[in-house]
Amino acid sequence: MRFATCTSDAAAVTCGIVMLKENSRMDAQNDNAHLHLMERVKELSCLYGIARIAADTSLSVEELLAGIVHILPKAWQYPDDACAKIVFDKRIHSTPNYPRFVRRQRSAITINGEPRGYIEVAYRKKQGTKNCNPFLEEEQRLLDTVAREAAAMIRRRETEQDKLKLENQLRHADRLATIGQLAASVAHELNEPLGHILGFAELVRKCSDLPVQARADVEKIFDTSLHARDIVKQLLIFSRHACGQKTKADLNKLIRQGLTFLESRCASEGIKIKCSLCPQPPQIDADPAQISQVFVSLMVNAIQAMPRGGTISIRTRKEPDKVSLIIEDTGVGMTQEVLQKIFTPFFTTKEVGIGTGLGLPVVHGIITAHEGLIKIDSQIGIGTKCRIKLPAGRSRAC
Repeated sequence: MRFATCTSDAAAVTCGIVMLKENSRMDAQNDNAHLHLMERVKELSCLYGIARIAADTSLSVEELLAGIVHILPKAWQYPDDACAKIVFDKRIHSTPNYPRFVRRQRSAITINGEPRGYIEVAYRKKQGTKNCNPFLEEEQRLLDTVAREAAAMIRRRETEQDKLKLENQLRHADRLATIGQLAASVAHELNEPLGHILGFAELVRKCSDLPVQARADVEKIFDTSLHARDIVKQLLIFSRHACGQKTKADLNKLIRQGLTFLESRCASEGIKIKCSLCPQPPQIDADPAQISQVFVSLMVNAIQAMPRGGTISIRTRKEPDKVSLIIEDTGVGMTQEVLQKIFTPFFTTKEVGIGTGLGLPVVHGIITAHEGLIKIDSQIGIGTKCRIKLPAGRSRAC
């Protein structure tokens, strides 16, 4: 009987031990399941937060990326120590005190097959054991998903921006076309009476018995009429109703000729001129007089933008089928609002009597008539850069 009782007690103890182990195993499984569930909840909360950011169409790309950086760390296993960084087109967005030499996860941002940057998550301190990866496989998959979503958001924003830019360009082109038609009509209507005024003024000038004051007045009439005729000519050029005779022209030579009229003025106003012209003469098919007019007009604008002196840099470059002219100054610069109106006829920031507001519109008309392109960039307090590209003649590249 004693032996049987001992055997029974031993079995009960063994059974109890087995039950305790099973309960411990089940508790561990429950704990793991709970931890796994919490991680999934954090991941879903992260994706939900990013989806809310993506739905806000008023946010710029920079604001989108900054919002993602703020949300990401909360989805990681150690959120209090996690930090995030996004590098996109060489611009960096990161949480404060981003670490330098710790373990991190990274996923590339690829748009239309082109790598544009990456998203990265790191810990400020070492987490886990020495040889243990502190990051979960699920976290890498989440990071890859976020990178794809970020790329899709950026692509949509860039597509919208390109669409708006194209619409603005179309509206601007339509407005210029309308103004050009009006300008051409007005110019043609003014040409005939101006011709009569100049003809009669010339006849009066030939009278030998004119009083001194009357002769002076006639000279003023003649000079003012010539000035009005020049404005009419500019209007016709702007509207592309006046096209000069195109020939093979050396752009470097035209620049040097234009500088002979401007160098003394620049010197007297404390302006330095730096020239870097293509060694091989860049040949273009153009009307030399009109291209000289473009150069002088842009130079005068640059000079007027530097009342306290500065530097004007002039460069020419030869490409396989294009010739580039770059004029850059260190003047006062222009606001973006002004920059959007510079090619609009009669728009000017100069005082009354100093500018007609036709300089840059005429420049634009000449370059367009020569099948070229003109682009002007400017920043307040830094200066203005004008880039012109014209079709090249047959010549060897620099």
